[in-house]
Amino acid sequence: MVVALALAGCGSLIGRSQAKDIAEINVSSPELREGKPLPREYSCQGDQGSPPLRWSSPPLSEAKSIAIVVDSHTPSASAVHWVLYNIPATTTELGPGAAADLPTGAGQATVTSGKAGYQPPCGEGTYRFTVYTLSGKVSRPEGAPLPEILKQIADQTIARGRLTAVNIQ
Repeated sequence: MVVALALAGCGSLIGRSQAKDIAEINVSSPELREGKPLPREYSCQGDQGSPPLRWSSPPLSEAKSIAIVVDSHTPSASAVHWVLYNIPATTTELGPGAAADLPTGAGQATVTSGKAGYQPPCGEGTYRFTVYTLSGKVSRPEGAPLPEILKQIADQTIARGRLTAVNIQ
């Protein structure tokens, strides 16, 4: 569990990518605002599932796939709520509820709760929606341990960006 959380986010948690230059990704959402509360409908108190996300970055010829990691830091614990990987590199947005209707070829990791898919956060805390552009695809089998998947994401990261919500409305 500690290893999973040590690799969970971007920068301080997922570790540094082996890439020398990491491009920046602009991450936005029609439903989330940087530094503002996570709308209740995308939390454990709602029923919308994963929120819509959009991203953009300079063109990267070596981009092979996209991964999204949602993690949290609350007063009592840290957790990984969603890992979606092998999203086609040409994808620039996901609609609401994407965890229930995956992009072609994408996979979801088993997260801190022991379940795969978007596990809505609860309570007060910092909720990070991080998007990674990868130089390859995640090649772990379905059901692979979370730390293995997060390590492969970290090792292949060539661009990253984040949208952070604080607490829940």
